[in-house]
Amino acid sequence: MSSRGGCTPSRGSCPSIILEHKSPAGSGEPQTGNQEWVGEGFGQDRSYLPPRASPRGCWERKTQDVPGSPLKPSLHCLSFQHDEILLTPWRDYPVEDTDPFTPPSEEKWDFVLVSDIHEVGSEKETKRKKFLDELSKKGFTIKKIEDTKLFYGVRAPEQVFRKYQCLLGNPDKKLQNENSPQDIPMTTRIRIVHFILRNTVTPDLEKLHGLMKKNVFEAAFPLHEKEAVREFSRDNWARWRGVFNQQPIEKIRGYFGEKVALYFAWLGWYTYLLGFAALAGVLTFVTGITLFSSSQVSREICEANTTIMCPLCDKKCPYWVLSDTCTYAKVTHMIDNEATVLFAMFMALWATVFLELWKRQRATVVTNWNLYGWDEEEEELAMELINNLQHEPRKYQHSYFRSTIILLLVLLMILVLIGIAHALVIYRVIATALFAQSGLGLLREQADTMAVMTGAVLHYLTIVIMTKINRRVALFLCDLEKPRSFSQREKNFTMKIFTFQFFTNFSSLIYIAFFLGRINGRPGHYVRIAGRWRLEECHPSGCITDLFIQMAIIMLLKQTISNVMEYLIPWISHKLRKNQKSPKKRSIFLGEEEEAEDPCKRQWLKNYKLNEVNVFSLFDEFLEMMIQYSFTTIFVAAFPLAPLLAFFNNMFEIHLDAIKMVRLHRRMVPRRANDIGVWLQVLEAIGILAVIGNGLVIAITSDFIPMQVYKYMYSPCVGENRTDVDCSTGYINHSLSIFHIRDFEPDIGMPEMLPNFDRDEIKECRYRDYRNADDYSYTMQFWHVLAARLAFLIIFEHVALCVKLIAAWYIPDVPQKVKNELLYRKHTDLRKELSMMEYSTEV
Repeated sequence: MSSRGGCTPSRGSCPSIILEHKSPAGSGEPQTGNQEWVGEGFGQDRSYLPPRASPRGCWERKTQDVPGSPLKPSLHCLSFQHDEILLTPWRDYPVEDTDPFTPPSEEKWDFVLVSDIHEVGSEKETKRKKFLDELSKKGFTIKKIEDTKLFYGVRAPEQVFRKYQCLLGNPDKKLQNENSPQDIPMTTRIRIVHFILRNTVTPDLEKLHGLMKKNVFEAAFPLHEKEAVREFSRDNWARWRGVFNQQPIEKIRGYFGEKVALYFAWLGWYTYLLGFAALAGVLTFVTGITLFSSSQVSREICEANTTIMCPLCDKKCPYWVLSDTCTYAKVTHMIDNEATVLFAMFMALWATVFLELWKRQRATVVTNWNLYGWDEEEEELAMELINNLQHEPRKYQHSYFRSTIILLLVLLMILVLIGIAHALVIYRVIATALFAQSGLGLLREQADTMAVMTGAVLHYLTIVIMTKINRRVALFLCDLEKPRSFSQREKNFTMKIFTFQFFTNFSSLIYIAFFLGRINGRPGHYVRIAGRWRLEECHPSGCITDLFIQMAIIMLLKQTISNVMEYLIPWISHKLRKNQKSPKKRSIFLGEEEEAEDPCKRQWLKNYKLNEVNVFSLFDEFLEMMIQYSFTTIFVAAFPLAPLLAFFNNMFEIHLDAIKMVRLHRRMVPRRANDIGVWLQVLEAIGILAVIGNGLVIAITSDFIPMQVYKYMYSPCVGENRTDVDCSTGYINHSLSIFHIRDFEPDIGMPEMLPNFDRDEIKECRYRDYRNADDYSYTMQFWHVLAARLAFLIIFEHVALCVKLIAAWYIPDVPQKVKNELLYRKHTDLRKELSMMEYSTEV
């Protein structure tokens, strides 16, 4: 009698292997003694040992690594010819999967559930028992430890993981121990057990998430491994002193999973390339410093001690002399010069090169992990079937009505965020008027600058508050969408929260960059808020310094206060939880001999006292970096030092995140991934916005275009070949319009006069604009400048986008080495399949 069997091969998993059991001659039944097993493709080299059956329908075959044999030691699924089953229902009784001779100190538990001690017979206790009973029916081993809380250690039966390998092949080959190729990596165990726990349904149709909301369970978490934590410390990855050390990406992957490893790989790569952008930014800034006092425009402003400027506010604000803002003009030219234009173009190219190089780096990393063609949906379906054989996949659905509602709500939220930006504008307008009327001389003289600085601090506080509100709104909208899977929910949530955060962080900056000083009207006809407060004006040397101040303050506050709080809050919370003393045992009070403490108890308590980890822990880190990346690229023309600040911040951010994950937080549930997900699309969108934003900053915010128009159309150099005169001579006088004092609004009142000027002597004042002195209509120069701005914007963006496309084409997403390796793998697999088929035919 012979039996044949083969596991139905899934993509790249269990190969079709036919085994024959040959009984000794003359015997009609198989014998249990010395049996001879012949397998097609195995030959007589004895590399195949008799399989050991498991009660789940999956079989193990152990092969010896014989030179020349086409088979390597691995796990395969075998099934009998008459009972071909991959998945079978669970047992109705728990099974202890550990070796009975294993010391208790070496017990391994996949997850720990924590619950309060409820009253006997209470509803919560009943719900807890029902959930634990469902786990027992699935073959889980459960261990209970009682302290101030109830702790339940759970361990899944080994056949769960064998089924996983049967369905998906063995994607964990490189994580497994070479001496024990059948061992399941702890990251895979945790991920599968977490999925089963999350999707186990009680008879009351309740899941773990719902039970935790009802306080039936307080927490559920995997355990940290002491040796791995020590190893991270030895590598100085989870220590402050290891700032310049290389990251142990492979170890991170083996402990936290691929998703976390890819985050740190991306962050390290981003920081590395950020060094080049920081160097270019420093060179641009140093170039501006060398021009601090040599600019012709700055000299004209410093020497304009007879140019009377119109008041910055009504009544209390006096006329002022242009030369009083000499230092401000020098600082403006230090930021706004020809080098800034080149730096903006460089950053547009840098953003593209960074993305393309990261795609190559990512392809190399995931190919090394054997996850290049990994399918998240397939893995999720496999775990659903492992958890419940009767599971039916949830179909893809789309509702235009629901999508319309979501879109309208998103637009409404964006309008709210823009309204908050308008509130910040109103604050600056009112603050400017109040500071200008202050009795403090310094505050009165620097009213505009102080309003911008305090407005920036208020903007930062708004960002902190709105971040929490944006999260709740985005989660609410995701619930309305009803995504079919966790990955889809994560993607939808990411797009919404980033959109909200983008408007929260940048609405005020957009106003300063593109609207400040351009919609405020003119003297005698100002645009007012509530008919009372005038909108802000730009300095005669430009508005780019206001944008510089705003960005500098926000970035400094985010990278100091926010990072300090990001570390201190979990550190203090952990210390407080750690110092909570457990009650003394009854035996100590009675003087009885104290029982030996369960070795698991200390470990479970220690992990419980760490800070909770939620599903958005890694998401928050990504979001923080995306906002930083936006600051570093979109308005970098106004703040060349942004890449430098981001570079130094990231050097510490890597180790801050590592310390939090290893020492301050509970272990994160490892998740498999082969890229950074939807964040790559966010990075590409930011790259396009960077081209548009920097083009607009140079064309609209900067004085680069008006100065070029003046040089080539109105300067002393036009029509004359003069080398002894700077072509920008006279630019300031040409860019200031004349206003007659008699034309002030009669109901506003006359401004205060300067101490050294008589009211009767001042008949006119100057203001920044291109208007005629008689009817205040726009001059021809205004239209020339406007046309030049639009032309530059179109040319800059088209050239920058073309350069981005050329760079994206020139740098392949996947290195040739990776392509060749994938090609070789496919060729080798096909060749093995063909050779085994031919050998089977011959036999």
